[in-house]
Amino acid sequence: MIHLNITGHEVEKLEDPFGLLSGDRYEFFLELEVDIEDELYSENGIGLKVIFVSDESEEKITNYYFYERGSDKVLDFELEEDEEELVLTYCKEHRVE
Repeated sequence: MIHLNITGHEVEKLEDPFGLLSGDRYEFFLELEVDIEDELYSENGIGLKVIFVSDESEEKITNYYFYERGSDKVLDFELEEDEEELVLTYCKEHRVE
């Protein structure tokens, strides 16, 4: 289990120039603190890229991946259900309007 501690973020509202998609989309780059004993740990640091969608009916994560900061190497790990809920809540609280 990965214990997530989100220490910071960058967020950008993604534009839909053709108006094809419903709702608003946000791209989050979350900075994570990972315990040195965790298999996800990297000296360069770990990030989580998240695509968060907010529309009239729901708010959800449509895509995410872990990456090594500095190299941007994508890491093959998945969030557990409770971790995904924590990230979803974080995105809801920190989206830009």
